[in-house]
Amino acid sequence: MPKESAGLLLYRFKDGDLEVFLVHPGGPFWSRKDDGSWSIPKGEYDPSESPLDAAKREFREETGMSIDGDFAALGSVKQPSGKIVHAWAVEADCDPRSIKSNTFTMEWPRGSGKYQEFPEIDRADWFSVGKAAVKILKGQIKLLDRFQKELAEKMGSVPGKKS
Repeated sequence: MPKESAGLLLYRFKDGDLEVFLVHPGGPFWSRKDDGSWSIPKGEYDPSESPLDAAKREFREETGMSIDGDFAALGSVKQPSGKIVHAWAVEADCDPRSIKSNTFTMEWPRGSGKYQEFPEIDRADWFSVGKAAVKILKGQIKLLDRFQKELAEKMGSVPGKKS
């Protein structure tokens, strides 16, 4: 059975331009990677928790911020690893400079017997949808496509600039 994650795709209009919020994974594996390595804030959950509740919890754990609002389901995508990611879009604003991520411990360097603690998320930022499509993991690009379609239906026009 594949692992399942749930996450939130935050969006905002800044000076009339549409932006989405993405996070960059922490730890040594991701430290020198940029394009194609960002993600929506997300994480695994177990069957006792609803996917939306898990998405909100994971956002809080990875950023230190709580988000409320009108959550629009974006469905799920299967990443190349086989993991299923369920996502919701929500209009909200936050300061990426104030994220406070939870941490994880791993042996580093591998085989050294030394364990280090790393933030689960080392940075976050707002991107135009076009730039986000370059930054985001390829397994999550469909979420951006669904988001744009959902927003276009909600606004009655193609997203990009607020009418």
